[in-house]
Order: sequence, then C-alpha cells, then structure tokens
Amino acid sequence: MQQPTLVILAAGMASRYGSLKQIQTFGPSGETIMDYAIYDAIQAGFKKVVFIIRRTFEAEFKEIFGGKLKNQNIEIDYVFQELDAFLGDHQLPADRTKPWGTAHAMLCCKGVVDGPFAVVNADDFYGRDAFLKGYKFLTEKVSNSLYASLGYHLVNTLSDNGYVSRGEIQTDNDSFIKSITERVKIYRKEDGQIVFENGEELIPLSEDTKVSMNFFCFDANFIDLCEKLFNEFLDKNIGDIKSEFFMPSVADYFVKSGMGKIEMIPTTSKWFGVTYKEDAPIVKANIDKLIADGVYPDNLWK
Repeated sequence: MQQPTLVILAAGMASRYGSLKQIQTFGPSGETIMDYAIYDAIQAGFKKVVFIIRRTFEAEFKEIFGGKLKNQNIEIDYVFQELDAFLGDHQLPADRTKPWGTAHAMLCCKGVVDGPFAVVNADDFYGRDAFLKGYKFLTEKVSNSLYASLGYHLVNTLSDNGYVSRGEIQTDNDSFIKSITERVKIYRKEDGQIVFENGEELIPLSEDTKVSMNFFCFDANFIDLCEKLFNEFLDKNIGDIKSEFFMPSVADYFVKSGMGKIEMIPTTSKWFGVTYKEDAPIVKANIDKLIADGVYPDNLWK
C-alpha cells in the first residue's frame, strides 16, 4: 500500500472572516490550526502533506511552514488553485473573483497526489481521533471503489456568530453513505431550531444530523472524477460568478452513479473552527484547554 498523503485546503479567500484566517495563530508558540492538524497527522503516521493555496499566498506559507516542519519527518509540497486552472475551452468570466470550490481545489492536485489521501480544511480543528481513524482506513481499506468520510454531529459544528455550510450525510444501516447534500447558510434561529436556507424557504435540521466537515479519505481516482465532473459543471455554470464545485457533490455522484461506496466513520473528536472573526477566541480557549489537559505540548515543533 502506497503511503497516504494529507491534503490541506487553504486556498479560500476567507470573505466572511475578513482576513487570511488560515495563518492566524492560536497556540502559545504561534501555532495555527493547520499546525495542530499536521501534528496530529504525523502522530497518526502520515509522511507527506500537500497545501492547496493561492499563488499569492505562497511566500507567506513557505515562510511559516517551511522552517518549522523542516525536521519533522514529513514531506511538504504545494499546489495552486487559480481561477483559470482546468477551464479547458471555457472562458473565465471577467468578473469572477471567487474560487471554484473544494472539488476544483482537488483537481488542482492532479499530477502531485497520485496515491490514497486524506483531505481537510485549513481552518477546521478535527482532533487526533479523526486523523488516527483516517490513516487506518487509508492504509487498510481504501480502494478505487471504497472511500470514507469522517462524520460529525451537526450541533457540534455550528458557529454562534453566523451561518455555516455543511454536507448533510444520509447513511444506510451498514454506515455506508447514501447521499451527501451540500447545505448552505445553516444556522440556529432564535427559537433554537437549526435550519438551512433553500431559496426563500427555511428547512429544519435535527441536531443529530450527521455532516461532513470535508475530512474525506480518497483513492487517487477521485481526482480524475473531479476533472470529469468539473467539465460538466462548467458547461452549466460558467456564467454564474457565485457558483461553486463542491467536493461533497462529487462524492455524492460517486455513490449514486454506482462507482463505489463511501463509509461514514464516526469520530469522538471535538470539532471547532473559524468561520468568523468572532469564532477566534473560542478556538483559542479550546486549544488552551487541550494543552492544559496534556493533549498537546505548549510548543508543537520544539
């Protein structure tokens, strides 16, 4: 079995957050959320990490991570998600500024990631248990017809400071995913009900709804599938400057088209993340507690 790679999605423009949140520091020795993800991944057994970034972030990323990870027994590589990448014969709209989405980011890994891999968001804290289970799956079970997604309870993934987007997971009785549906603008109303917006309609969701936090475990053929579906996506959506090509949508196609199965792996890890600036103090408090409890040292790379 080829050694799995950890892929980190870090090319988002952070429009709701208002700054480059991927490199904001939260740990006592200047650690970002990505530092904790990489640390947990190394503890789990990963030997390579690939950052998906915008080329304009390259110097900052290399300055921050190049030195601290130099002697940490993990290989580092970078790929760049640019608006004109993999458009084929399609013309980039002049007023398009928003990245094409997470599945397009995965497509940008073509030629760099050629074996099994896990993919995570740069601004989400997933916890050690998730990386241990992801690595175990990637070294023991993954194939071109079997993927996995770490599953979290929706109630544990909300922000008190605004709406979030999540992939709603439906499973069969054997914990294989039947569908992953991207839900945008999920939030808790004043009466306590969790809802998502569907046009003008508000659709309720249970607190126990299982959601994807974009922690997936894939075979390399997933990147080829992204390429195929991106071409079809562009045919329909090239003129919509806000349209996005989502990774959960490709995973959903993989299942519904009969290409294979996706196992949902439940995790005991506590998720937290920074969608909004107001989330930052909560993230820092959670990390401080984990350090106080001895889960992490106060300097990850010392």
